[in-house]
Amino acid sequence: MQSRPILWTFRRCPYAMRARLAIHSSSLQVELREILLRAKPTEFLATSPKGTVPVVDVDGRVIAESRDIMLWALAQNDPENWLDMPQTGHDLIDTSDGPFKTALDHTKYAVRYPDLDPIAERAKALDFLRDLDARLTITPFLLGPQRRMVDIAILPFVRQFANIDRAWFDAQGLDGVARWLTAFTRSERFVQVMQKYPPWQSGQDQVLFP
Repeated sequence: MQSRPILWTFRRCPYAMRARLAIHSSSLQVELREILLRAKPTEFLATSPKGTVPVVDVDGRVIAESRDIMLWALAQNDPENWLDMPQTGHDLIDTSDGPFKTALDHTKYAVRYPDLDPIAERAKALDFLRDLDARLTITPFLLGPQRRMVDIAILPFVRQFANIDRAWFDAQGLDGVARWLTAFTRSERFVQVMQKYPPWQSGQDQVLFP
């Protein structure tokens, strides 16, 4: 029996990022295995045949979706009450993971979608951000005065979108979103989950996280 769950991850991937954030909040300790997407270890591919991160291996039980990893970690320990949120929070995550992420990809990787108008796709993403901004103008977090899972599930993707063209993003008047995003990226937790690790190699010493 393995001593700790194994987390396969890639530092810059927003899906992996939110998984690490939830694990960090839960105080569970996992063995972190950083990979390079261009050189995926065979051990990783044996766990994740589709070759995507994050993946958690818990004694042979594979959790292969980032949202499920968040729920798995927080179900075991949720000291900040991130799971205490109404259905609205889950609906916002659905929209972020669906239409917003699609529009984000069509904007960021426009060269892959020559039949689509990247300006129109960017506008679709902006509609979602304006909805978030309306909420964040009233409260510091999406569902009120406290951070919930919805904030952490969405923030890495908002960061990714903002970084496509930061000057354009900053000119959109999304003051609530900008404040929320800045607080996130300047937090100690963000710094800790974004620590750089060398790519995992078979036989190396365990890297424990957090």
